[in-house]
Amino acid sequence: MQVLIALGANLAYQGVLPQDTLRQALRDLEYEGFSVISCSRLFQTPAFPAGSGPDYVNAAAQLQIAGDLTPEQVYAPLARVEAKHGRERVQRWGGRTLDLDLLGIGGQVAPDRATFLHWANLDAAAQRSTAPDRMILPHPRLHERAFVLVPLLDIAPDWCHPVFGHTVRQMHDALPQAGRDSVLPLFG
Repeated sequence: MQVLIALGANLAYQGVLPQDTLRQALRDLEYEGFSVISCSRLFQTPAFPAGSGPDYVNAAAQLQIAGDLTPEQVYAPLARVEAKHGRERVQRWGGRTLDLDLLGIGGQVAPDRATFLHWANLDAAAQRSTAPDRMILPHPRLHERAFVLVPLLDIAPDWCHPVFGHTVRQMHDALPQAGRDSVLPLFG
């Protein structure tokens, strides 16, 4: 199965810088049974929401895993890798030592189209205070986040959103220019 993930971190963990945590997380995912097919460049991005903490280091990766797994079974090893790197879920949209977001599994929509649309159409206030109690695929916010789409453009420009029918390139190009410009390649 083709799996797309977003990686992000803005806090060091045990002296390890965020960019090094992302690199180590990819190696850890291989120990969890994933094959890393491709990984984007690393990018520096402003914290989301604006002003909520230090800048992030973000990336995207395309993984492969054998078997016919549920989204929850695909996500479980991601959560184990997050925990290994000190991830604590204390505050919604708070700082993170590591964040691994499951963006999509091939063309799957989970649990169903109506539930996806409910979460994708939540207003900003509701997004701050509520979180789904189950896996929603594709990720309900990926189409509006430059810090996801800019790295994803590096590795999967032609992946097509299974609900909206737009490619990563089309969703990226539809973002405001200021948002795209705020995602800067990280060198070193």
